[in-house]
Amino acid sequence: MDPKITESDPPPYRNGITQVLQYGEFTATGNRKVRYAVSLTERDLTIQKITSTPAGRSNVVFNLRDCVGCRAFSADDNADAYFSVYFYPFKRRWMSSGVARQRVEQCFRVSQFQDPRANLEEAEKWAGTIRESSVRQQHLRNRVLYSEVHRPCSVMLLVNPHSGKGQALSLFTGHVQHMLNEAGVPHTLVITERQNHARELVREADLSQWGALVIMSGDGLLFEVVNGLMEREDWEEAIQTPLGILPGGSGNALAASIHHYSGWVTHQDPNVAVRHHYSGAQPVSSEELLVSCGFLLCKGLVSRMDLASIHLGSSPSNPTRLFSFLSLAWGFVADVDVESEKYRHVGAARFTMGTLVRLASLRVYKGRLAYLPVDEVDGEEEDRQSSNWEPMSANATLTGPPDSLLVPLDQPVPSDWVVVPEEDFVLMLAMYQSHLAKDLYAAPDSTLDDGLIHLIYVRAGISRTALLRLFLAMEKGTHLANNCPHLVYTRVRALRLEPYSPKGVITVDGEVVEYGPVQAQVHGGIARLITR
Repeated sequence: MDPKITESDPPPYRNGITQVLQYGEFTATGNRKVRYAVSLTERDLTIQKITSTPAGRSNVVFNLRDCVGCRAFSADDNADAYFSVYFYPFKRRWMSSGVARQRVEQCFRVSQFQDPRANLEEAEKWAGTIRESSVRQQHLRNRVLYSEVHRPCSVMLLVNPHSGKGQALSLFTGHVQHMLNEAGVPHTLVITERQNHARELVREADLSQWGALVIMSGDGLLFEVVNGLMEREDWEEAIQTPLGILPGGSGNALAASIHHYSGWVTHQDPNVAVRHHYSGAQPVSSEELLVSCGFLLCKGLVSRMDLASIHLGSSPSNPTRLFSFLSLAWGFVADVDVESEKYRHVGAARFTMGTLVRLASLRVYKGRLAYLPVDEVDGEEEDRQSSNWEPMSANATLTGPPDSLLVPLDQPVPSDWVVVPEEDFVLMLAMYQSHLAKDLYAAPDSTLDDGLIHLIYVRAGISRTALLRLFLAMEKGTHLANNCPHLVYTRVRALRLEPYSPKGVITVDGEVVEYGPVQAQVHGGIARLITR
């Protein structure tokens, strides 16, 4: 049977409190005897089965916030047309507790007219209205208004084929590519060929051609992209280019962080809307994390992200400045990150193996640590501006914002800084995202643009058992509440580390950098990240 009511003649009623925008009756693609009544509101797509057979749920409601796209198409062998809607709602897992985004496709046959072109036009009207309604959803969350990736500009998608287990390219073709096609996201795949290839590419690229730069790799490739953008003469404009991350490496810390930041979500039963909170401590499989980040990329919502300016100072006359989106580490964490490279073939388990190996031969690292507490910044800023205080980068030929809280590394730290009295450490970790790896919820209070460095350090004297217990607790984000006497956590705006040990490892975003004195200052919200 043909639909009795079309979108040009909607029924005069409201679905709950939201007015129905379009209504139609369509048959199933595989069985013409199965018919559905489909109604579209500003928020939902409601599908009601209006035939008694086959048995099954008769009413399903999909929230348009879970919709990534809709397309219309025609059949070659008859006059019918179709439209398919693609959702990624939260559904209960098959084999474990909790929920995860899972793909759902709803496809309907349009056979209202004998003219194939008229049926296709009808299908295209539905597809267009569904897409527009999905986009029109308010992007207001926690009082933050999200902008969107400018479309139809193409996305440059950079893939490191050697990251993690070497499966990034197959993960893209097997999972991400069809999601982007469903969402109608035009993209150009760029496979990196060597270290710093991405850094060089974005430093010279015509960014006006790209709506976003998306990385499918570990965190190291995004480190290259961020620094390539910040090395440009037009860095202020370049760093506004939306960045995206798809997990394809071993650690996938930023991917895990934005998955966590997605926060409260709505999972709708036909009759009841239930809210679930995605805690950073909730275990998530690699595939679930990839689907979650792919969904965020398809939705294209953009928010601000902090960056930290990192100064390396083995040569004060020729300083090196880097920009970091994730972490600065020294001691145990940095050693594990580097030494576990030999276990890369096992994926994320490399960090567990590296931790156990390093615990067996626990080291003490000597150095001096100082930091500027959050409480001191606001009160002292006016004094600095009224004095002869010069930002760290004011007299240097370095691109990027001035570091108004730092002095050169060959000068003492300012008087309002706190100098840690101890000089024997097991680790120092500065975080500006929630996760250090997919299963390491290192800074539970961190948000994407809080303008803070979450500083964690462990003093010498801790036993191997206590340190292992600390890292096990970090999987759930409870390590800061463990009352460990050797652990210190504080929120800061800037810090300085001066290692005394002649040999050691310092990492920035998991990448090894020059060993020696280092200092950092956070710059709130200067980058843009595709998230939710």
